Amino acid sequence: MIIVLAKNFGRSQKQKLFELLTRHGDSFRESKLGGQQVIVVPETNSNQLSEVLSRLSGIERVIDVNEPYQLCSRNAKLTDTVISVQEFKTGGGSFGIIGGPCTVESEKQTIEIAIRVRKAGAAALRGGAFKPRTSPYSFQGLKESGLKILAKARAETGLAIITEAMNSEEVSLVAEYADVVQIGTRNAQNYRILEKCGEMRLPILLKRGFSCTLEEFLMSAEYILAGGNEQVILCERGIRTFETYQRYTFPVGAIPALKMLTHLPIIVDPSHAAGRAEFVPSLSFAAAAAGADGLLVEVHNDPKNALCDGRQSLTPKEFEIMIKKCKKIAKLVSK
Repeated sequence: MIIVLAKNFGRSQKQKLFELLTRHGDSFRESKLGGQQVIVVPETNSNQLSEVLSRLSGIERVIDVNEPYQLCSRNAKLTDTVISVQEFKTGGGSFGIIGGPCTVESEKQTIEIAIRVRKAGAAALRGGAFKPRTSPYSFQGLKESGLKILAKARAETGLAIITEAMNSEEVSLVAEYADVVQIGTRNAQNYRILEKCGEMRLPILLKRGFSCTLEEFLMSAEYILAGGNEQVILCERGIRTFETYQRYTFPVGAIPALKMLTHLPIIVDPSHAAGRAEFVPSLSFAAAAAGADGLLVEVHNDPKNALCDGRQSLTPKEFEIMIKKCKKIAKLVSK
């Protein structure tokens, strides 16, 4: 149950409401929904409580939500959430394009790619400063130096910056430089880092865990919304199955399913799903046709010599050609 409070709901009224919920034996949590103050009551005898609440002044409405992910639910908010940062916009009919290297390697490399992806139609630049790698011997990123390079690329191009934080402490540091904090697949169910993201007041791009069900994915997003941060972008990046020919399996059906389940925007990372650059355009076209709200694509000016994931990176020219086709497809589905 979600209790939507009127904008002029006073402190004394809130105290009476809290006392009522406590007497009723229900747990509750303050949060926001559509910019308004709300009280989330996760477990309750809704019929009995709704009747009591209907007699209180200052309560705008009560929303009964059957799903465990209450604030994420489409039933809680019928209109699409739109997230806008500088010129980047996703959700509500907007198709946001993010391009850039897997990792920041140098200032020259990053700014050169930023200029090229901007020209191709991207409104945001991705690039890892902190890199979670399977092997401890692989390149781990330039860390804060990489964040400073990304900030220079933004100053040079006007692109919004999206980059990953790997732990709770890094969330605050990344937020000092980036416009959107990315939480990667390995941290999709790291609830402490998700709680920290809930305290932030800038957008969070949350990738689906490669073994997460859709409900688990949305429950991870719920952690962030429950903390008061409504700016969450969901990112489908492929799941692990028995198939090994591609890096992961891209479940295109997850896009329309999530569209039914949640009001949050859903973008797709075809690069990690494919693991091979030659498959990226086809998966991008499928994502656009299925109703995705944008793309997160790896682009490198010299993929063969990239320090990280060059095998799945498009060249700037390939990215430009692909984006032109994607925009046409997105337009056909009213994006």
